[in-house]
Amino acid sequence: MSARRRDTSARRRREASSVPRWVAGALFTAACIVLAAVAAWPIYASASFLVLVVGASIVAAAVVALVAWRRGGGWALAGGLAGAFVLLAVPLAVPSRLTSPLDVLRGLGEALAGLVVAWKDLVTVDLPVGSYRNLLVPALVVFLVGTGATLALAWRGDRRATGAVVSGLAMVGFGLFFGRTATSAPLVVGPLTLASPVETAVGLCALLVAVLWLAWRAHDERLRALQRASDVSAAPVAPGRSATDRRRAALGVAMLGVAVVATTAVVPWVARDADRQVLRSAAGPDAQIAEAVSPLAQYRAMFADARADDVLFRVSGEGSLPERIRVATLDMYDGEIFRASGDTGGGFLRLPSVRDAGEGRPVDADVEIVDGEGIWMPTAGSLASATFEGDRRTLLADRFYYSAAAEAGVQTADGGLIQGDRYRLSAVEPEAVDLATLTPPGVADGVSGGDNLRRWVQEHAAGSDGAALQSLVQMLRARGYLSHSLAPQGSATPAWAAELPGYQVQPSASGHSLARIDAMFERLLEREEDPRAETSGNFVAAVGDDEQFAVATALIAHELGFPARVVVGTRLVSADAELSTCAAGECRARDLSAWTEVQGVDGRWAAIDVTPQWEQSPSLEVTQQQDPENVTEVRPDTVEEVVPPAPVQEDNALDDDVPADDGLDLAWLWPVLRVAGITALALLVLFGPFLAVVIAKVLRRRGRRRDPDPRAAIAGGWDEYVDAGIDAGRTVPLAPTRSELARAFATPSATRLAEDADRAVFAPTAVSADEVAAFWRIVDADRRVLLRQRGFWRRVRAAVSLRSFLRFLAPRRPRRGSPHRDERGKRPTAPAGRDTT
Repeated sequence: MSARRRDTSARRRREASSVPRWVAGALFTAACIVLAAVAAWPIYASASFLVLVVGASIVAAAVVALVAWRRGGGWALAGGLAGAFVLLAVPLAVPSRLTSPLDVLRGLGEALAGLVVAWKDLVTVDLPVGSYRNLLVPALVVFLVGTGATLALAWRGDRRATGAVVSGLAMVGFGLFFGRTATSAPLVVGPLTLASPVETAVGLCALLVAVLWLAWRAHDERLRALQRASDVSAAPVAPGRSATDRRRAALGVAMLGVAVVATTAVVPWVARDADRQVLRSAAGPDAQIAEAVSPLAQYRAMFADARADDVLFRVSGEGSLPERIRVATLDMYDGEIFRASGDTGGGFLRLPSVRDAGEGRPVDADVEIVDGEGIWMPTAGSLASATFEGDRRTLLADRFYYSAAAEAGVQTADGGLIQGDRYRLSAVEPEAVDLATLTPPGVADGVSGGDNLRRWVQEHAAGSDGAALQSLVQMLRARGYLSHSLAPQGSATPAWAAELPGYQVQPSASGHSLARIDAMFERLLEREEDPRAETSGNFVAAVGDDEQFAVATALIAHELGFPARVVVGTRLVSADAELSTCAAGECRARDLSAWTEVQGVDGRWAAIDVTPQWEQSPSLEVTQQQDPENVTEVRPDTVEEVVPPAPVQEDNALDDDVPADDGLDLAWLWPVLRVAGITALALLVLFGPFLAVVIAKVLRRRGRRRDPDPRAAIAGGWDEYVDAGIDAGRTVPLAPTRSELARAFATPSATRLAEDADRAVFAPTAVSADEVAAFWRIVDADRRVLLRQRGFWRRVRAAVSLRSFLRFLAPRRPRRGSPHRDERGKRPTAPAGRDTT
């Protein structure tokens, strides 16, 4: 057979043998695309996303096929994908710009900018984002570049093909890491309940696809190796399966079974009560919310005479206006201050252009900020969209965050809202929930009220449902008295009370700590125990305003098992004449109010107005307190002044300012230990694996050196020498003798080490401890030679290399033409090029 015919035949066989690899690579890539699309669907949930996935995947596959046909390299593939991105950016990633040539150019600029900023924006916008602005750009990058990289790697015939698993799983990870913080609803199948079924299925399928493809690649690699051996052998090599292969396959199936069981049962069970941590969990205005002063702590200051008539904001509109304007939702209480936690129901996120606001009465409102500056942004109902106006409209739109669970918004643009900012709200006002119909779900944590509040609830509660809570709140409001100031009786009527005819000023302290609330209920209990209260019918004793009564209602609800939060806002209309409202949509500081919201077992929130009555004043017998009298003893006229003696010296720098020794101050120790612990943990996570490798090598070397058998100690020294060469990057022939290795490593004492090791292992003479020590000294010297020949960074890589641990598990395949090119346990094949016909 001529050489040309042999080359043609071999080329055809290689091309034919590559077809299964191309098909398997294409199937693996397609499976990764489908799984990635399923994982990313909650992020976009729009037809535009599906079009992008199909279009980007097809174009990426075409680019890879073209580069492979033209035998191009990595740079050609990168250039092709970059050109494809430019062509597909506007029609697939920014479809809203397909209106005119000028808009197409603007869309291309937005797409190019999205390569840098859209990733950050994607984790700060409420889901689903649809085709909002340029937020489809990350998806285009993932499905265009990810498909191209995965397919190109999967079609390779060398070891780099395993990198396709990394790029394929990275595509799937895009949807999981950039997705929602809540998992999918549990799947109930008879008596079994599977938590987070969608995420579990995606992760499990990704694992199975990757493992199966890798297993097929290993099998295909073995078949091709046998085929190459058969091409140069006088006799064909049969690709039979040995007992080792069958054990390996059984072990792989068992490992897959364990992984499936752990994924479907153990992992969801362990993580069922844990919060899902994704990238958007760490995004948002949490820092600004944590630093901002709680609106409830500033509530009393709004009713000062200098502030009461200031207009905070104006609300107007041609359509139906909302009943309430929400400024802030406060859901966290530490016993001192009610504040916004920032992480309720997924936290504060940026809004897409339009979100599904749910069912209810549609409302629209135009809001203009006058004097209500800060991050707390007045909103209404369940928000569908917010359109900003004015010179700062772009900045305000970019820095607006909204929490759907709290139905509240914050504005972080340059410190928040300022005078003149305007925006339009489109929202849905849900139907009012009847408190009496709610059932408490029970609360396990949170701050409880004091002993007096608990006692008052126990004495008056007629149950633990919504009706009982409603009755307690009505009693609390009827036995409370409205007061916004500490002004003493007899002084001028404050501005906030000017519109309350016949109002009698009663002083009250500000604040809503547990001590302040407990003192209020202590007054109530004292008045209820006073027989004069029953005679007069006057049980009014708790003096305060919405700040105290909203917190008191939240603590009462907590006692009955209701989750509760406090809302600061205003009312535009109200059926209760005793509640303040904004006149003609102009909300002044004294129109500010606070109310409590409680949640039932069905997830609905009911608003509870808590403003106390002001028509019946508290009984003076209980509420009027005399100022304490400090008795002053008047000195008689005969008392003489005693002049203290002059000091010995007037040096003020001596003992007057010497601080008392209060012992060793260790207040600095905890912050230092905390920082040191966090730093040590971070270093351990980063460098722990490398340190473990170094320690393992030290222990291995120590065990070999201290082997009680002198012959084994010398053999272990030779193994240590070989391992040092392998970690240093030296090439080791397949099944070499010690002499061959010595010639390959070529260190100063390599030949002596090989001869001494052979003599110790094979010679009948005994080996002394001195010979072992001398042998190991030579080993240590040659190890240093092997490492120093490679430079500093090569020595570091050699120190943490795992090649010496894996050399027995995966021996290096010899190069073509090597005399050791043979299969395991088989005779050497015939040399290449020999005509066996």
